[in-house]
Amino acid sequence: MVHVIASIHVKEGQMAQFVEIFKSNVPKVLKETGCTGYVLTVDLPTGLPPQDLNSNVATVIEKWRSLEDLQAHLSAPHMLVYREKVKDLVDTVSMKVLEEA
Repeated sequence: MVHVIASIHVKEGQMAQFVEIFKSNVPKVLKETGCTGYVLTVDLPTGLPPQDLNSNVATVIEKWRSLEDLQAHLSAPHMLVYREKVKDLVDTVSMKVLEEA
């Protein structure tokens, strides 16, 4: 199993539009071969230390059966369309690709 945590830094004032575009793409991603989880999350204020809150960051939590499935996802036609739609809404993206220890 491959786990992905992607942090998307969204431009100030653009989060609602970003979330709408992202969520419209989720059903397509969930139909991809090997995708067992794909959810967009935002910070939940809890008061727990050392939580770092940022209202301009959306975090995607993904689960894939294999690295090959993840690689296919990154070049899927609907992902190319998605990236084009959000390119002016996003400042930066960082990603961690993980496996169970």
